[in-house]
Amino acid sequence: MRKRTLIGWSMTSVVLLAALAWAFAPRPVAVETGVVGSGPFEESIEEDGRTRLKDRYAVSAPVAARLTRIVLREGDRVAAGDTVAVLLPALPTMMDERAVREASARHAAATASVQRARAALERAAVKVEETQLELHRTAKLTGEGFLSAARLDSARLAFAAAQRDHEAARAEQEVAVQERERAAAALQPLGAATPARPLTLRSPVDGVVLRVVQPSEATLPVGTVLMEIGDPSRMEIVAEMLTTDAIQAQPGRRAVIERWGGEPVQGRVRRVEPAAFTKVSALGIEEQRVAVLIDLDHPPPAWDRVGDGFRVTARVVTRSVDAATLVPVGALFPYADGGLAAYRLENGRARLQPVEIGGRNASQAWVRSGLSPGQVVIVYPPPTVAEGVRVRARR
Repeated sequence: MRKRTLIGWSMTSVVLLAALAWAFAPRPVAVETGVVGSGPFEESIEEDGRTRLKDRYAVSAPVAARLTRIVLREGDRVAAGDTVAVLLPALPTMMDERAVREASARHAAATASVQRARAALERAAVKVEETQLELHRTAKLTGEGFLSAARLDSARLAFAAAQRDHEAARAEQEVAVQERERAAAALQPLGAATPARPLTLRSPVDGVVLRVVQPSEATLPVGTVLMEIGDPSRMEIVAEMLTTDAIQAQPGRRAVIERWGGEPVQGRVRRVEPAAFTKVSALGIEEQRVAVLIDLDHPPPAWDRVGDGFRVTARVVTRSVDAATLVPVGALFPYADGGLAAYRLENGRARLQPVEIGGRNASQAWVRSGLSPGQVVIVYPPPTVAEGVRVRARR
């Protein structure tokens, strides 16, 4: 009896010890894993951008005039030479009672000036006739020897001066007549004048109406912009990049336009603007940025629905490798003196592996040495992972 009891207690103790050992034994750390692959690698600069027409044409009023209502609307297609707006002469300013009385007084004064100029002209004509008769008498007496030649010269000069006075009087009369006509025009009622010929404004190019600034009828000053016209087929991408990134985005670099609503579109950097500008980021930090202009190579048919000012993502490729060993960028972490390392998953344990990388982008890193395609690495290793620690991959 005692022997059976002893055996029972012994077995119970062994089971309890085994349970305690299992309970306090270290368990494998659950980790995320990734596979080292092989393929093309691209290092790029990614920045938000927007579409912009290369050429925009603003149709404006060349003179102060009255605009008739514009029937064109945004998105309407126009051809070069099509009528886009019609201008009419602006109506004169409306006159109150005081202005009418002043204009009437000016007209009466102008009429009196015409009468005075007519009288001066008649007086000048009489003077010409008088000096002409005196010249004839003086010439006759001089020829008979009764007067000197100097007296004849004086008579000739007096006749010439009278002729000039007559011409000046005629000009004064013409000026007075024109002043009277101007004063009469100021008294003319609105709409009484003969309608002038309208001025037609035409489209300078084939394109699409981008914006109608002044659709309604109105009286406009000279230089007022009426609408903007552009050709959507001549589109470019403008990306405002940091100046430190723009140094690498030199003309000729390949670019990829993404997140516009369709498949990625290939392009090329055409120009980096020579002048930078200061822009405040969403975090309130002042940044020096510069505009990078990108031309599209062969946009797909769906790109025709993209308009001016649409938001896109521009990715400028600064380095490209056709065949590279690729590892998820989340598997790398700082190691030693400025180096990088990763954890390999080998036989259920984490193995520390220093690596040398040639470049990285947002998702992948190009590994020059340390890892081989097909190896499994731990992505975003937790702090509990170390060399030789047992790990298991999450499913």
